[in-house]
Amino acid sequence: MIGVFQMKRFKKFYIEITNVCNLACSFCPKTCREPEFMSIDTFIKILDQIKPHTDYIYFHVKGEPLLHPKLDEFLDISFEKGFKVNITTNGTLISKVQNKIMLKPSLRQINFSLHSFDGNEGASNKDEYINNIISFVKQSINKTDTLFSLRLWNLDKDNTTNIKAKKNCDLLSVIENAFNLSYKIEEKILPGRGIKIKDKLYLNQDHEFQWPDLLAAEDNNPGFCYGLRNQVAILVDGTVVPCCLDGEGIINLGNIHKTNFSEIVKSQRSMNIFNGFSRREVVEELCRKCGYRKRFNDI
Repeated sequence: MIGVFQMKRFKKFYIEITNVCNLACSFCPKTCREPEFMSIDTFIKILDQIKPHTDYIYFHVKGEPLLHPKLDEFLDISFEKGFKVNITTNGTLISKVQNKIMLKPSLRQINFSLHSFDGNEGASNKDEYINNIISFVKQSINKTDTLFSLRLWNLDKDNTTNIKAKKNCDLLSVIENAFNLSYKIEEKILPGRGIKIKDKLYLNQDHEFQWPDLLAAEDNNPGFCYGLRNQVAILVDGTVVPCCLDGEGIINLGNIHKTNFSEIVKSQRSMNIFNGFSRREVVEELCRKCGYRKRFNDI
């Protein structure tokens, strides 16, 4: 099994360039770690170590990547080193940073978590929020090859009576009008499956999930996850974790400042997690207390 991990390739490689966020969403637990912004030196070290393992990096775990003052430099460095970048953002800062990122050749996709707005108590001026995002998409879509995803991951399992789903209707109406759609989005879209709004623009609705929490109830049923199979993450301080939902670094596999990533990913703990999921056995306590993992229980 060690041989398998020596050149393990990951489809999604998450890099947390900051754990600082400008929002306090009800669905996203705030990190207990010290606030930090990744340095350029650390970012370069990470890219050099992970180059054999992926071509695609994702600026995402905790924190809001658009807050990073050197975001444009990170994108330039990513391009120089041959990586394509995906950014997941709440979108509130897009009008402030759009000129820094719009034409960056490394930028493959931007995911806008539109449900972030309603996740904040007392949030105001929702029209300005969504219109800024739509304006950015419209300006960018004909100038670049960047893909755009509008996400509404805020549905309950019974979305027919879901208050959030009804709130989404107003936002979906704005999107329909902005892009002159001849249909109602809610008539076409299904939870967990996206629809194409136009070339390079997609919209996805899905159910809200529970972040893993050691205080949550434990699920001892057989289970599966893609952590360490097609995804892995590095936190802002260099800590390697199996997936983008371990925002506290509880499953600490090692740190790239002390051990090369290629060695970390073939450690005994890493292999135990990978082999466990291959047997549908959930070996880590945090994974047994992860609401998102339950989506894959039938795989």
